[in-house]
Amino acid sequence: MPKPTDTKRRIQAAARELFARQGVQKTSLQEIANRLGITKPALYYHFSSREELVRSIVQPLVDDGEAFLTRQEALGAIEPRALLEDYFDFNLRHRDVIVLIFAEATTLADLGLFDMVLKWRERIIILLQGPEPTLAEATRAVVALGGLQDCTIQFPDAPADELRRASVDAACAALGLRP
Repeated sequence: MPKPTDTKRRIQAAARELFARQGVQKTSLQEIANRLGITKPALYYHFSSREELVRSIVQPLVDDGEAFLTRQEALGAIEPRALLEDYFDFNLRHRDVIVLIFAEATTLADLGLFDMVLKWRERIIILLQGPEPTLAEATRAVVALGGLQDCTIQFPDAPADELRRASVDAACAALGLRP
């Protein structure tokens, strides 16, 4: 995938900020162009639609998430704490996009993102609990994974290393593992 130009990055940054503050549907491409001091046709040169712009903001999370899962699945034997630490790091890296996803659930559901995230969680649950977990095992895994992700959003000012340790310890406890 080619690297985005500086103008593309500036457009994405302005769009992320406006989307987070106002919502995707309430933010016009003209507003984004105005924020940057460029014309709307110049914005269209880089992104043909608001949907394409949203996808470009979310795509790094999608690519990184798929790469994370592929690496984990290739390991064979899984060490649960290491997997949870890597999952925490993934969520922390993409915290701003995850906040956008939560804020714009309907818009991003239309892009198929929620189905993808649920499939990712299913794959992680299989890695943690095996191919046929009981309802109790699957529920603990959902609580652990969701809680771990939520901690990266809920505590944005906490030192990352302390937050990582506390979050992974809590996820291990939810799974019934020794922290």
